[in-house]
Amino acid sequence: MTKVITMGEMMVRLMPPGNLRIEQTSSFDAFYGGDESIVATTLARFGLQSFYITKLPDNPLGWAAGNHLRAQGVYTDFIVKGGDRLGLNFYENGAAIRPSRVFYDRKHSAFAEADPSEFDFDRIFEQADWFHVSGITPALSKNTSAITEKAMIAAKQHGVTVSVDLNYRRKLWSPEEAQKIMTHLMQYVDVCIGNEEDAEITLGFKPEKTDVYQGKINIKGYEQVFARMYDRFGFKYVASTLRESYSASDNGWSTLVYDGKTFCQSRKYDIHLVDRGGGGASFSAGLIYGILQGMSLEELTEFAAATSALKQTIQGDFNLVNVKEVMELVNGDLSGRVQR
Repeated sequence: MTKVITMGEMMVRLMPPGNLRIEQTSSFDAFYGGDESIVATTLARFGLQSFYITKLPDNPLGWAAGNHLRAQGVYTDFIVKGGDRLGLNFYENGAAIRPSRVFYDRKHSAFAEADPSEFDFDRIFEQADWFHVSGITPALSKNTSAITEKAMIAAKQHGVTVSVDLNYRRKLWSPEEAQKIMTHLMQYVDVCIGNEEDAEITLGFKPEKTDVYQGKINIKGYEQVFARMYDRFGFKYVASTLRESYSASDNGWSTLVYDGKTFCQSRKYDIHLVDRGGGGASFSAGLIYGILQGMSLEELTEFAAATSALKQTIQGDFNLVNVKEVMELVNGDLSGRVQR
């Protein structure tokens, strides 16, 4: 069975019900997740042997986080226990012209303060096929930056394909810090994933004549950027999501993938958002699955687009879909009609 490893910080996302603001609410809905855990759970639901690497506190929050992973079929054998706390993510769901807002309470989390020596990556990567991590992980602390590089080195020594979602978070580190560290890490990467902002801030590549905030998109600019990134770093694939924000409630969504020869764009989905969180991570999961299944470039681009579009219709971090449901959307069923 195909073995996939993902690594990152597990958090609790606390959301006011509906579209309430944080100052209005007297209760929060709690969802366990985080970008790499979304990839792990999605791939487990797609039938792959999916392992998640992190450090969780040995307390009820840490136990609950592990239970949520296992409930989705994720293997937690290599999760380290210890540390003081699980990080929190307060998420205020926007509506119409009011944007969604995220407030972090994650300093000194168990994973952020983990030591590289706590992870036996030689054992973890035995007979593994794929390793995925996001740019959020090295941004958390000097320790997690060192852990990320140690994991990548071990993965390459074991012949494992490495993918990275650039995933810049300005509340975690500066553009200068991000570009220095992420550019260095690209030497280990086979598949590079990220939107236009991520590529510009972390690697210094910007598509010309594109401003997604004003609805200006120049696909030719993406083609040029992808080709330059491919040539500079020797990637096997370069991929991006393309979000068009009509409002906080409605977005256009499509994806782009380049394999060094062909540039492929998916169909565009117009999505009335239930929860936009996890769209990018679900794209990563769909892309990884498509590549591992030997899909053609067009097939994997459409599969990844559909996987990530569906996630944004589901509340919570995890993408609670299966391959059959994704393929129904790929094959053209956009009606949303009741399935009986």
